[in-house]
Amino acid sequence: MSGSRTGAIARAEQYVDSGTFERELADRVAVRTESQKFPDPKAIAECHRYLNEHMKPAFEAMGFTIKTYENPFNGQGPVLLATRIEDPALPTVLGYGHGDVVHGMDERWTKGKGPWITARDGDRLYGRGTADNKGQHTLNMAALSAVMAERGGKLGFNAKFMIETGEEAGSKGLKELVRANKADFAADVLIASDGPRVRQDRPTISLGCRGALNFDLVVDLREGGHHSGNWGGLIANPGFILAHALASIVGPKGELLVEALKAPPMSRAVKDVLADVEIDGGDKGPKVDAWWGEPELRPAERVYAANTFNILAFTTGTPEKPVNAIPPKAVANCQLRFVAGTNIEQIIPAVQAHLAAKGHTLVKVVPPPAANDGGFAATRTEPDHPWAAFTTSSAQRSTNVKPAIIPSTGGSICNDIFTDDLGMPTIWIPHSYAACSQHWPDEHILMPLSRSAIQLMAGLYWDIGEGKGVPKSS
Repeated sequence: MSGSRTGAIARAEQYVDSGTFERELADRVAVRTESQKFPDPKAIAECHRYLNEHMKPAFEAMGFTIKTYENPFNGQGPVLLATRIEDPALPTVLGYGHGDVVHGMDERWTKGKGPWITARDGDRLYGRGTADNKGQHTLNMAALSAVMAERGGKLGFNAKFMIETGEEAGSKGLKELVRANKADFAADVLIASDGPRVRQDRPTISLGCRGALNFDLVVDLREGGHHSGNWGGLIANPGFILAHALASIVGPKGELLVEALKAPPMSRAVKDVLADVEIDGGDKGPKVDAWWGEPELRPAERVYAANTFNILAFTTGTPEKPVNAIPPKAVANCQLRFVAGTNIEQIIPAVQAHLAAKGHTLVKVVPPPAANDGGFAATRTEPDHPWAAFTTSSAQRSTNVKPAIIPSTGGSICNDIFTDDLGMPTIWIPHSYAACSQHWPDEHILMPLSRSAIQLMAGLYWDIGEGKGVPKSS
């Protein structure tokens, strides 16, 4: 094999420096793959277009064979698998990306001409999907291409790459699809990119994800509202009842008060890797409120190794236009983010039991419909796994920065498909930062971070192809 590691990294850097990354990403951002609009046929058609017009040609140019799977759930998006087998005796690396995005929120953007046309402002490149996730898998694909070009058309390992189109809608149907086609997706390790670094200048390696379970707390007392002057003090206000119930779950400083909802104890390995991790949202991100959350935990432990209960929305009456009436109903949309080892089946029963014990008998726990819960399981590859050590060493060699190792991302993704259904270790290497405004108007990616990311990925893919120290398949 010809070429060198430094040559592969230089080729990858040129992809960003020449403007090719920005041009290709602009074309991909322009496809309106809003999976939160499913089952709208137009949204599904855009997801097909993304796979057929952008992903398929790019992978075929690298010698991958392509298979597109229809989603087993009606009204959900397709999945593409690109496969390149150089030698069955070599390790196989599975990549992952999602081509779908959240709602564009077109009218609320302040940068450029809206979410579907990328706009450059200094080091920031704006557009829906730049950070989550089109930019991230575009960088990884380009890093693969750079290694192949430097190595005379070879990677030195087998590669598979999944692009799904329903992650922002809960990856519905993906587990069933993979279970029905396990041999197609089988690999030795998942190496993928999504989410933010702990700091924009520090490479980050995540070994899993927290799970998420959404549910509503509802107080529904009567039909219709009643005049607040005539009935105030005579009939119960559901807003107050629900507020008191919520205050019994989380204390005034953000501490979780329900013992059954707390995370299992942290292992020594998890504590050790988080010891030097600091949370930094960048110059425009929020600052950590040191006084909020579990008092005995450091900020990094709170977000990467603990369970957190949050209110996502609280509605009673008519917030858009308040009237002088006592409302009949109050609803809090709630979520528990939880780490591996938490018994997901016991979360809702634990909330119900707690409310009953505290006398909040008028508050009902309403789980979401099974087909639309948007929930994810919690997963983790242990920090001392050989693939974690190999990736950490390669990343530090490429960037001259000690990577942050986190046991799980603060957010959630379909990682259990890879760890539980396919039985492989998972390595997530995020290429964004915490203040990228993903899921919000003015989503963006940082160009210097993108350059650092593609250096890391090209070096990692080169090292896997070189074969020295690559973990053996279990």
